[in-house]
Amino acid sequence: MSKQYLIGLDVGTSGAKCIITDDEGVVVASSTQEYPLYTPKPGWAEQAPQDWWDAVVRGMKAILEKSGVNPADIAGVSYSGQMHGLVALDENNEVIRPAILWCDQRTQAQCDWITEKAGGLEGLLTYTNNQMLTGYTGGKILWLRDEEPENFKRMKLFVCPKDYIRFRMTGTLGIDMSDASGTGFFDVRNRKWSDGLIALAGLDKAIFPEAHESTELAGTVTAEAARATGLPEGLNCYYGGGDAIIQTTGGGMVKPGTLGVVIGTSGNVSMALDKYEDNPNGALQLFCGNEPGSWMALGVTLTAGGAYRWYKDELCGEESSRAKSEGRNVFDVMGETAEQSVPGANGVVFTPYLTGERCPYPDPNARASFYGLTLSTKKGDITRSVMEGVTYSLKQLVDIMGGFAQNEKVYTSGGGSVSALWRQMQADIFDLPVYTMSAASEGGAYGAIMVAGVGAGIWKDLKDAAGIIKAETETHPDPANQPAYSKTYQLYNQLYHALKPVYDQSAELGY
Repeated sequence: MSKQYLIGLDVGTSGAKCIITDDEGVVVASSTQEYPLYTPKPGWAEQAPQDWWDAVVRGMKAILEKSGVNPADIAGVSYSGQMHGLVALDENNEVIRPAILWCDQRTQAQCDWITEKAGGLEGLLTYTNNQMLTGYTGGKILWLRDEEPENFKRMKLFVCPKDYIRFRMTGTLGIDMSDASGTGFFDVRNRKWSDGLIALAGLDKAIFPEAHESTELAGTVTAEAARATGLPEGLNCYYGGGDAIIQTTGGGMVKPGTLGVVIGTSGNVSMALDKYEDNPNGALQLFCGNEPGSWMALGVTLTAGGAYRWYKDELCGEESSRAKSEGRNVFDVMGETAEQSVPGANGVVFTPYLTGERCPYPDPNARASFYGLTLSTKKGDITRSVMEGVTYSLKQLVDIMGGFAQNEKVYTSGGGSVSALWRQMQADIFDLPVYTMSAASEGGAYGAIMVAGVGAGIWKDLKDAAGIIKAETETHPDPANQPAYSKTYQLYNQLYHALKPVYDQSAELGY
């Protein structure tokens, strides 16, 4: 039998990534095409869906040319995309206004309104098992109703970003259950729209797209899309998933006990679940997974690698100059500085709340701080404390995940996984073996490859598909380091509660 190929597509915030792999999961071509983000007002974030489509067209042509693959040998396409975005369509399926993105913060009043309408947080959780966060699509729908009533009246259906691209390829509309979970109007337990909450909000159920499993066939490439992209007409397209979920699938997190830890600009910890779980106090995001009968628990800390980058930009001029003069990566130089300290950073503790916090403390008033500075504190202690503080914030999420299944190992990715020091720090603080995996750098596009392969019958399920992912590094806890980390983690856990009154007073003062 001749080799088959798969295409994965990720509609990200900064660009569209297209990859093509063979049927053993080997990437044979990749292309990322960028597009702009618009901020018409402070706290707003929008994009033009046509920009996404134009980037996808360029990306598809690029990978087909680079790979030299015969389009007839492609078995399927699937999709990943930035979650929570609102793409409002009219009766002709034309885009009404620019898409409102996941990072847009205009909807707090609407989120508060629907939470109160549902009977407070506990009442809301009975409908969806999730809070209504400002990033979610639901608040954007309500904002459109309140602030742009003419556009709201014209909206006959909404979709999320990747769903719009799939529509442009297939002519069919719908949403998968992982992305639907991130709207705030989806009954995650029963894998269907929450009719009760939709009615409570006074919304028309007709504007909500049909929800499908990620591996379901969504349609086939139309003649028009084939001419634009170079893909063969009639190629099978599968629903795919929201990026926060499908990128964990693509990283190999397909069964309970395996934790995915991402240290990117933000940080998150995720775990696949093979049964539904309640979400106490709405502390986590609990979404449908990319396979029937699967769910994904996700906790997000808002500033992870972003805190380390802020520290580099604002307080590491000496390291930056040295790196430039030596032709080195500044983060390698900073790592050497951190290694001059010891586990526990000689009592210096950093709380990484530079943009507030989401989990385990959903608190926009929280602020970052350094605790424990003395006249004997060295630069290495401060640098190390930033790395440790980010890791402690993730440790809190790891501990919460332990309530679902016994934590067995960690697959780490993102910028924080590149540093051997930071990988060792994770292993020691989490007290778990830490691995980097072969597909992690491809993000959600690789998860889309796995979904397409299951849909096309190359793999029987996502657990089978995960067999193509291999460990690249392996780091085990060092028992000698753990007492110091344990002691400092106790201090870290007390700082938020001790400073909470100060955070709130500071907010009242406008800081």
